[in-house]
Amino acid sequence: MHLDGERDILDPREFEELVLSAGACPVELLTGRLKTPSPRSFVGAGKLEEITQLIQLHQAEVVLFDHPLTPSQERNLEKALNCRVLDRTGLILDIFAQRARSYEGKLQVELAQLQHSLTRLVRGWTHLDRQKGGIGLRGVGETQLEIDQRLIHGRIKTINKSLEKVRKQREQGRRSRKRKEVPTISLVGYTNAGKSSLFNALCQEDIYVANQLFATLDSTLRRIQLPDLGSAILADTVGFIRQLPHQLVDAFRATLEETTEADLLLHVIDCHNEERMVLKTEVDSVLAGIGAKNIPVLLIYNKIDLLNGQAPHVDRDENGKPWRVWISAKTGAGIPELLQAISDTLGEDMMELQLALTPDQGRFRARLYQHGVVQQENTDEAGLIRLDIRMPREEFNRVMREAGLDPAPVLEDAETIIEEEEMQITESDLQEETEAESLYTQTREGEAHKAASS
Repeated sequence: MHLDGERDILDPREFEELVLSAGACPVELLTGRLKTPSPRSFVGAGKLEEITQLIQLHQAEVVLFDHPLTPSQERNLEKALNCRVLDRTGLILDIFAQRARSYEGKLQVELAQLQHSLTRLVRGWTHLDRQKGGIGLRGVGETQLEIDQRLIHGRIKTINKSLEKVRKQREQGRRSRKRKEVPTISLVGYTNAGKSSLFNALCQEDIYVANQLFATLDSTLRRIQLPDLGSAILADTVGFIRQLPHQLVDAFRATLEETTEADLLLHVIDCHNEERMVLKTEVDSVLAGIGAKNIPVLLIYNKIDLLNGQAPHVDRDENGKPWRVWISAKTGAGIPELLQAISDTLGEDMMELQLALTPDQGRFRARLYQHGVVQQENTDEAGLIRLDIRMPREEFNRVMREAGLDPAPVLEDAETIIEEEEMQITESDLQEETEAESLYTQTREGEAHKAASS
């Protein structure tokens, strides 16, 4: 059903993929157009009769709506159609319940389901409509509906306590990474854009990958090595979708914090999808809703293997900063370029300098190699080991402090060398300009003298 005034028309193909991902077998797709939905049953009487006939024809067991339904609409539809009815939110929650594998993921999905079902409770136990009191029958007790609500509220409270512990553990891990100044990179994007495939390509992992919606739900963190930067943490999070249920956003708060606290977002986009810009807008909307709007974003155009003649490359802005990378996570094309683009984006405060180490500073030298920041090594006549390094200023300060060295004198010497080099370049340019001006003056004087003689 498409409602007049909606921002965009939902893609029937995406709805069919959701149905297949839930394990159902679709037998009929019914579409229509509504100016305003019916408060009672969402659809009108004529469309309701048409749905009833299709149920009898195909012996269908469930009717799925690609729109959110109110609890009363859902109950009225089930009563009129005499079969189970699920809206888009219930369908997505069912898929999440099937795909959750970790303890945290299962808790988050259960919390979302309980919050969704809390407004959809019906009194199915008529014989327990009123439970009376104790020995003296002290009056009416709780209704079955009130008992169900109380049990659900209790379970929600328990789950929230467990998820709060998970959130604190994640927060502790993030604080530890910040102390060690290890950057965090988070993969975000529309579901089935290839985030998990890219995660496997970057981390040499083998997490589950499938050509289906919400193939993976559980957040995964792995360490990767970046050129010139060293170690970084890569996080794979749950994919987004149009009309993502707010219950899931609230329940997956602990997981989504990996995104909101990241230093860089890799927005993975299926460049083969004709609706990629629409889907990108949907993802941007969700990121703004969870508070990740101001985090730097690097666009990753994935699946170039499906485009004819598209080579992997990096698009840069007028300042030379990368903003889009074309890759194929499936074939591995463009992965080296992506790693370099990530380093260039995160390493805006990069510094290049030369260190002179004595032979007894081998442990410090090994530490620099461990971080992958050594560009070149030479040994001078005095026996000193001279290392040309390139690394972020903050990481250099941390490594120096861990080695018991003071980074300030080294940085001052490096800045002095840079200033001297710039001064030499300036003096050289000035001398060249003076010589050129003198030559120009001599030429003009010669030409004037020839003109006067003639």
